[in-house]
Amino acid sequence: MEVTPRWALRLPGGGADGVMRVRGGVLERLLHVEGEPVVVRAAQPSAHSVVIGARGPSRGCCELALERMRFALGVDDELSDFHARFRADPLIGRLVRRFPWLRARRRPEPFEALAWAICEQLIEYTRAAAIERRIVRRLGPSLKDGGSLARGSRAAAARAGDPPLRDVPSAEVIAGTAPALLESFDLSPARALALRRAAREVSSGRVDLHAEDHERGWRRLASLPGIGSWTVECLALHGQGRLDQLPAGDLALRKLVGRLRCGDPLARADEAEVREFFAPYAPWGGLAAAYAMRLAPAAQLGLLGPLGATTLPGPAGTRR
Repeated sequence: MEVTPRWALRLPGGGADGVMRVRGGVLERLLHVEGEPVVVRAAQPSAHSVVIGARGPSRGCCELALERMRFALGVDDELSDFHARFRADPLIGRLVRRFPWLRARRRPEPFEALAWAICEQLIEYTRAAAIERRIVRRLGPSLKDGGSLARGSRAAAARAGDPPLRDVPSAEVIAGTAPALLESFDLSPARALALRRAAREVSSGRVDLHAEDHERGWRRLASLPGIGSWTVECLALHGQGRLDQLPAGDLALRKLVGRLRCGDPLARADEAEVREFFAPYAPWGGLAAAYAMRLAPAAQLGLLGPLGATTLPGPAGTRR
């Protein structure tokens, strides 16, 4: 299908976990719908159109896979209100005008966002991405042997010199994996247990990540050992499309807000201060944070000074 995005859009690149890749300008991803493999591809022939296709065992599976990819890419997001309100903002206004296509990156399945958030707790991202790749290579399903879909994809991958496409393992697979095996991927013992506990909650149906009542699932997950507010907020933002949710415990955001508040390059804001800082951007705190993160490299290099008490960010045309 050819889709006209509701707001400016630019397709993302491949992910560090290795499940989505770009070949010849075309995004490619393997998804599993009701246990069946579906290969989804997306291309952007012009700035105003996106072509998305799916190949799988049935039309119904392909249509569901296309819905998930449309969500992950943000094709149907309407962001005109956000841009109208914050294009003149003192902190992110210049970035909003320069990068109108920017999105908070999403996952086609909410459990992916939850699992990877647990893997990324309190460690540097490069190490976390390596853990995720090991999990995908060992536990992630690939195209089943046999069938035209598998043969065609394997042949295309062989011609391009790429490894076979793999999907992120499901909650059921993670729930049945021994913690010792998860630890062998470089997960700490506590995070291995937290990942399996969360997977069991999802696979058993006690937590429905697709339900309209997101808050109910968040409360149950937050009651598990090893699952804190940052993990739940990452699930909400990256897995459920909740742009009002802000991962306030993110270290990069804490560093950025600390620097902007007082000018000290070593300052670290706490979660409450980060939430207060981004409160004027409600109900788009998560999207505003995605723009603000583009300021983080400048802050690390000492090129970003304090905003001061009179120029903290607020709605366009205001100061506090």
